[in-house]
Amino acid sequence: MADKLFAVGDTITVTTQPPYLKTADTMPMLRPPDLVTLGETGTILEQKLGGYWAVRFERGSFLIDGRYIDRAMDKD
Repeated sequence: MADKLFAVGDTITVTTQPPYLKTADTMPMLRPPDLVTLGETGTILEQKLGGYWAVRFERGSFLIDGRYIDRAMDKD
């Protein structure tokens, strides 16, 4: 399966709840998964190695595996 490609600034939504979150800080820390809710939207900050994306959510910036997110649908 090909990795999902996003661009910096894309709006994404959480489609599957990850088992844990890792902060997108210089020294990442593991955090509980309930800081980001299923269906919550965020903004792509940058691409990381291994299919991870740095994403800014309302409650912080986290590294999210691409399999847990998808592009948010535009609301016109």
